[in-house]
Amino acid sequence: MATKFTPLHDRILVRRVEEAATTRGGIIIPDSAKDKPQEGEVLSAGRGKSNDEGKVFPLAVKEGDRVLFGKYAGTEIKIDGEDLVIMREEEVLGILSGAPTPAKKETAGSRK
Repeated sequence: MATKFTPLHDRILVRRVEEAATTRGGIIIPDSAKDKPQEGEVLSAGRGKSNDEGKVFPLAVKEGDRVLFGKYAGTEIKIDGEDLVIMREEEVLGILSGAPTPAKKETAGSRK
């Protein structure tokens, strides 16, 4: 059974999107030379930030958005064996629109 995680307040749960392993010229980039991706997909988002009067302001990002974030943004966590990042919405630099979705990694059981 998969664990369901719902962030509180203005926090979001993000899955990093892997970068290409080769450059345009065909040079293969080893894992040791790659930085952690600063792009991700929002898996879930909290209800929003509330002010002193209790009014809730909804988040600008929503589940399914592709976002860019800072190199040291958020806290890395592991849920059901998957590495994820939880961060505040204010750590998001922007939302990508029209970005191609990355190909899902093939696992041994998913081949036909």
